[in-house]
Amino acid sequence: MEGGLIFMSFLTVLLVAVFFAAWKAPRWVKEIGAFALVAGFLSFILGLRRLFSTLQQVAMANDSVSGIFDLISPGVFFGGIKVGLIPVIYGIFIYLVSLVVRVIQKPRL
Repeated sequence: MEGGLIFMSFLTVLLVAVFFAAWKAPRWVKEIGAFALVAGFLSFILGLRRLFSTLQQVAMANDSVSGIFDLISPGVFFGGIKVGLIPVIYGIFIYLVSLVVRVIQKPRL
């Protein structure tokens, strides 16, 4: 939930899709994992955009661009970035799972 309901739900669907593809469509496993990785980074980029837009509105309302940390606590700012990284970590995890599944599925020589 902390990483954002929409992207975290989407990434969970992709994780389930990796295991389903391992069973039904093995060639898609790596691609689904790569898609999860990109979706995690996209979530972070969109979150940063929203963060900077909010900071801009706060700065414009108070006529202070240089003293933004006087208006907003650095703990809150960096806590938001920490929460924004959760989908990225989840996307990386799904990508690693897809690579492990792909290695397990490869035929032995």
